[in-house]
Amino acid sequence: MGTIDCDAHVIESEATFAYMDPEYARLTPIPVTRSESANAELGFEGQTLNQYWVVDGRLQPRSFNVGTNTTQKEAREMSDIQMRLAHMDELEIDVQVLYPTLYLRPFTQDPTVEWAMAKCYNRWVADLHKQAPDRLRWAMVAPLLSPHRLREEMEFCKENGACAVFLRAIEYNYRIGSEFFDQLYKLGEELDLPMCFHSGVNSQEMQDIYGKESGFVRAKLQCVGTFHSLVLEKIADKYPKLRWGFVEISAQWIPYALNDLALRFRRRGEEMSDTIMQDNNIYVACQVTDDLDYVLKYSGTDNIVIGTDYGHSDTSTEIEALRKLSNDGIVKPEVAKKILDDNARALYGL
Repeated sequence: MGTIDCDAHVIESEATFAYMDPEYARLTPIPVTRSESANAELGFEGQTLNQYWVVDGRLQPRSFNVGTNTTQKEAREMSDIQMRLAHMDELEIDVQVLYPTLYLRPFTQDPTVEWAMAKCYNRWVADLHKQAPDRLRWAMVAPLLSPHRLREEMEFCKENGACAVFLRAIEYNYRIGSEFFDQLYKLGEELDLPMCFHSGVNSQEMQDIYGKESGFVRAKLQCVGTFHSLVLEKIADKYPKLRWGFVEISAQWIPYALNDLALRFRRRGEEMSDTIMQDNNIYVACQVTDDLDYVLKYSGTDNIVIGTDYGHSDTSTEIEALRKLSNDGIVKPEVAKKILDDNARALYGL
């Protein structure tokens, strides 16, 4: 049985932004460290924040949510690929699908900045992939504000190991069903790149409102809402070959969301399918802390995957999640195989 970590992270560093196109060198993020004498900023769980990036004139936390207690710096930042692979071996992980960190937050509304940052990140991770192509796959950052660049960038990423498009629950204040995404979704179908919604929002307004909140409302519940809209508005019907992933929000909410959807369909005179997730090619990453027996009664066993949140440190992080699911009898062995391997391969096209 193979094991695929459907949500692992890289921590961007100066090495990442060495890939900035010289044409956009002026837009390279600048590292800033707050002096010890300055008043410390606290994160939502009391962490002291003293390292930042300056991106498009705004400070973005660099030391926020980094898993210093579970991973080594060289492995998190991918400066030592062999260290990362050795740790994966120790954790019994065959493949990791890599997601960004800085890019989880809103950092610009400027199309040029967005394009420069996306191009830079994608080329950095493409080079990481080349060093271990069978074990390191990745979700690309799409230049959403530059639709004329989408095809070329998505083709480059697909050819260089990308297996998904990274999205946040809200992108530039557009909802999942907006025509703003039509070209992206059509290209995803054509290139076999699923749309994977990671906890987080790309909305500065929401970031400002919920900036000191735990992240549950801002980052996670918005993704649940995106799942709900995807089903209720029958968005997947327009893109029948496209797969949809929901990552780092647990799966414990699935029974609640499906129950609410069934009620709303009934009010419209329709009956919701018992296999609505399968019908819509929707996959959700669970956590080992979820009540999986309960969740699976609603979701079925074919559309649940799992991730470790490698490199981070929050309520979604379980560095040994795959090993626990495989070895601790949390679910039946045949179900564990689906979650750890078969379903992940189906979602990411591996």
